[in-house]
Amino acid sequence: MRNRIGLAFLLIWFSAIAFAADYTYERNVSYRGNTEDEYASKMCRLDIAYQPGVKNVPVVVWFHGGGLTGGSREVPTQLLTDDMVVVGVEYRLSPHVKTTDIVDDATAAIAWVFDHIGKYGGSTSSIYIAGHSAGGYLVDMVGLDKKLLARYGKDADKLAGIIPFSGQVITHFETRNQQGLKPLQPTIDETAPLYHVRKDCAPILILSGDREKELYGRYEEAAYFYRLFKLLGHPDVTLYELGGFDHGSMCAAGFPLAIRFIREHEKKK
Repeated sequence: MRNRIGLAFLLIWFSAIAFAADYTYERNVSYRGNTEDEYASKMCRLDIAYQPGVKNVPVVVWFHGGGLTGGSREVPTQLLTDDMVVVGVEYRLSPHVKTTDIVDDATAAIAWVFDHIGKYGGSTSSIYIAGHSAGGYLVDMVGLDKKLLARYGKDADKLAGIIPFSGQVITHFETRNQQGLKPLQPTIDETAPLYHVRKDCAPILILSGDREKELYGRYEEAAYFYRLFKLLGHPDVTLYELGGFDHGSMCAAGFPLAIRFIREHEKKK
């Protein structure tokens, strides 16, 4: 399903959502365990927001944006609803490491969630991965390239859903920067989510800002991403263009759609 949603409608919808209270946080948890790499030890951390006593609830693993060169972990308060467990992930950044190392950090964090989230009341059959911009790129890569989670003994198809907020799907511009290419020189290689599109991945909700306000034609990338899924016969892919929202502000409109997506898929179980 392909949709365009206007600013006024989403603001009304967003204001009507009631968020759950009484969340407990466990912060600064290492998802790589003991490592002799000081930078990895510092950056490979996550925060967990959960409600004590709640069992077998959906989990959202959230990855921040920042172009793979900046940003820090966050637990979006807009996701603290329906008793969901929310995990905010931090990861290493370029130029300290390569893009492939950053993708591996995201993979390791998701594998950690599979292994440990039951302690916080989360269900391993209801793990949704989501992120904005660079974070959207990361969840696309981990959700689509099955080799990544397989290295950690996990199956990407066990994910309940993939929710990229304005994620780049061609080769990421920071990777192209490392290769000496200009920001608007497009390429697609094995580090691009488009390279790994397949019809049997988890349900996917693709979110983009307004095509006239987005970053570097991000909406058109999202539209092509969506179209390839449809051509391959993926049974559960949706694209929303969030009218009136630019690359930075589109998360405000995207969170209600993500929550609805999760609710609808949980009802199907």
